[in-house]
Amino acid sequence: MTTDAVERQQDVKAPTSRMPGWQLLKERDFSLLFWGQMTSQIGDSLNRVALLWFVYQLTGSAMKMVMIGLLQTIPPLVLSPLIGVYLDRANKKTVMVWVDILRSALVLLIPLLYAFDQLTLERLYAAVFLLAVVSTIFGPALSASVPQLVRRDQLTAANALLQTTTNTGLLIGPLISGVGIALIGSQNVLYVDAVTFFVSALCLIGIRMRPLDKTQLEKSRGTWTQELLAGIRFVYLEHTVLVLMVTAALYSLAASAFAFMLPVFAEQNLSAGALEVGALWSALGAGMLATSTWLASLTQGDLHGRFTLIFRSMAVGGLAMCGLSMLTAPLIAGALILIIGGSTALFMPIVWGVLQEVTPAPLLGRVFTTFSTGSMASAMAGMAGFGWAADTMGPHVSLLGIGLVLLCTACLAFLSCRRFPSRPRPAPILSPLDASEQKLAA
Repeated sequence: MTTDAVERQQDVKAPTSRMPGWQLLKERDFSLLFWGQMTSQIGDSLNRVALLWFVYQLTGSAMKMVMIGLLQTIPPLVLSPLIGVYLDRANKKTVMVWVDILRSALVLLIPLLYAFDQLTLERLYAAVFLLAVVSTIFGPALSASVPQLVRRDQLTAANALLQTTTNTGLLIGPLISGVGIALIGSQNVLYVDAVTFFVSALCLIGIRMRPLDKTQLEKSRGTWTQELLAGIRFVYLEHTVLVLMVTAALYSLAASAFAFMLPVFAEQNLSAGALEVGALWSALGAGMLATSTWLASLTQGDLHGRFTLIFRSMAVGGLAMCGLSMLTAPLIAGALILIIGGSTALFMPIVWGVLQEVTPAPLLGRVFTTFSTGSMASAMAGMAGFGWAADTMGPHVSLLGIGLVLLCTACLAFLSCRRFPSRPRPAPILSPLDASEQKLAA
């Protein structure tokens, strides 16, 4: 289905919603998904901090701690394209429930083995790798399931709300984990982490999702290779999806590199200590959370309006990043980082919403796993490339390069928004009394 056909179908079938996105939380099924994700995202942050600290305490080796990060990165990069075909054949709700149950069991296994003095480094690495494999499935399954829970005109708001759970997890998860490690030890924090995934699974069990069109699903069936190639062809031949893929790759290249560069910039350019670095991280997270909350309250516009919003946010973020590269004042830097967090947080909910609109339901799993692979590869390239630039030319040069990449992302979004004509808003439906009053006034 082409983008124009999707837009025509949307105009006929989906009335423009004037309801704020936060009203979705009053709907039972989406509310269960939201609060399950809130719990799960806090669990993810607990897991990330507690595992790294636990490994460092266990081994005393920074290199062995880095291995945890590598084991968590490799599965999404390698397995995502293979998982997409399976996701499009499976029930998304069932997949997410079992993923959360498996994550709960795998996290629980680590402190249990430690308690019985059976935890070796090899077993720990195996558990972390399996945890990363099953976690790789969850994100694309979640994104592919959203259209079965909300209307087409609520997709951006729904994605923004789900992003607030990620932002909240990043803000309070490390704090809870740090306090927990200090009070009860890192191995016991993992017990709490296991419970959060189990709570998420219980929330998902109660969700009722709209069934997909069986005829459309049967038509898309083929051999595993045929289905994989069909997904790849759709990503690279459907113009809107390809543009989003390139735009998302540029965004990931810059955003991931900035997260990696922030402590280096704070120490070398701002002469900041641990407390100031923490405050700058909080400013980044606060900006992201505020923007996600604001985006959830907006009425979803047409494709022209959404690409325009991406263009403006990336332009603001790019200019703020370029300005940040020249600063040495921590207070002003904190304000710019707040702006950068806010501008970059607009990107993914809008992109996910457009993908969910233009992609046929039987292809959603493959499209989102392909995007996951591209974003992960781009993120790794960004961290390596801009990290090298920081070491050889200084963090200010690296930040300037990141800003220029964001400005390139803005230019691509601007060219894309020109391809889609702006659609006039539908006239409000008048009651008979209002109509008669207008006639009398005329």
